[in-house]
Amino acid sequence: MRLLFALLLSVLLFSCKLMHKEDKSETKKEQHMTGRYKPLDWVRSTTIYEVNIRQYTPQGTFNAFAQELPRLKAMGVETLWFMPITPIAQKNKKGSLGSYYACSDYISINPEFGTLGDFKALVQQAHAMGFKVIIDWVANHTGWDHVWTKEHPDYYRKDPVTHDFQIASGMDDIIELDFSNPALRKAMIEAMQYWVKECDIDGFRCDLAFWVELDFWKEARPLVDAVKPLFWLGEYDELEKPEYGEAFDASYSWSWMHRTEDFYKKQLPLDSLYELLKRYDDLGDTTMRAWFTSNHDENSWNGTEYEKYGDMAKALAVFSATWNGIPLLYSGQELGNTGRIQFFEKDTILPGADAEQLTAFYHSLLGLKARHPALRAGDTGVTTFRIKTTAPDKVFAYLRKKGNREVLVVLNLSPQRDLHFDLADSRVTGLYKNVFSRAANDFTSEKSFEMQPWEFAVYEK
Repeated sequence: MRLLFALLLSVLLFSCKLMHKEDKSETKKEQHMTGRYKPLDWVRSTTIYEVNIRQYTPQGTFNAFAQELPRLKAMGVETLWFMPITPIAQKNKKGSLGSYYACSDYISINPEFGTLGDFKALVQQAHAMGFKVIIDWVANHTGWDHVWTKEHPDYYRKDPVTHDFQIASGMDDIIELDFSNPALRKAMIEAMQYWVKECDIDGFRCDLAFWVELDFWKEARPLVDAVKPLFWLGEYDELEKPEYGEAFDASYSWSWMHRTEDFYKKQLPLDSLYELLKRYDDLGDTTMRAWFTSNHDENSWNGTEYEKYGDMAKALAVFSATWNGIPLLYSGQELGNTGRIQFFEKDTILPGADAEQLTAFYHSLLGLKARHPALRAGDTGVTTFRIKTTAPDKVFAYLRKKGNREVLVVLNLSPQRDLHFDLADSRVTGLYKNVFSRAANDFTSEKSFEMQPWEFAVYEK
């Protein structure tokens, strides 16, 4: 009898193990069929803040930046993205300090910023305060004297004319890696795993992700995620490279950034923005968009948000935090920095005259993004409605709704003063509170507005 019982128990346990194995297999099969990864839940409500360590403080170190964490936490920042923290190649470097994006060793710390211990302590402090931490990963290229150029020169593409390393797209301080080499792929994946294991980071922002073959990212992600599930932000526009959504959780909205600049400077019709947003919406929610008005490249090379968007800059910041996606801020935006920050030299970010007012603005905006279920990115339970107004050529209004929770956004995207209009949509009804002024508005019967040029209003029901 005991022998029979033991036999039955063994069969049952084997069946359970087989079912568990099949369940995991089905999950992997489903993921393979859909070609998408499911983002971590915290990503849907986060705000990403790009940290330029070199320019952030006079010292330009991890330890100095750590003093800023309480301010950023109070403002509502939730994810810190550190520009490359690896050492900078010296051969053919730009300027006196070189580019962060010309790496000389994938598994070392830039001594300009401090030590590995300093960075680990910073990550631990950030985690204790509730932040997530992602780091910039530059997979496509390295600097000319990266350790691999001597130890593994076969990791690199070769110029057919000079027979030297292949310069990356005319930028003569960087050289291209060869992802057809399996050994290079393995070494790159191990380097990424190193930072997860050693420093417990929460994800990667992958520089020029579309310059690297998609199949590398699809190979790398499950192997690096096996150490710890991560957030993957790819620098590519999904309108141009939709297939990269098979490896990344979120992508860039470069097309939107360029179109809004043209809209402001060339006085394009408002329909030109709607047309582009529809193209993004048609892609679906499987990969989220990061919305921004500035970043390290734009600020240094193409102009500050005020050069590009003028008086429309804050309205676009409101859009970035309230439309379907993830808002992305660059160092100094919340301080009213109005200067182009040098890339290859020391150039400490300076606060503008309206730093206090801007900090309060972002505090209200990012706080709403973090806590409100109707502003979750890529959430199938959230619906976004464009709201009709009596000034359709000047006003962009929309309602985001999840269950009975609603956020109403009204943007005067025109230079017209004293613009009078009404909301002409029955979906907006009931009592709302202005997120910035805290004033109550009952839209059941009173739906009239008067707004100044580029003014905005955000209401929580």
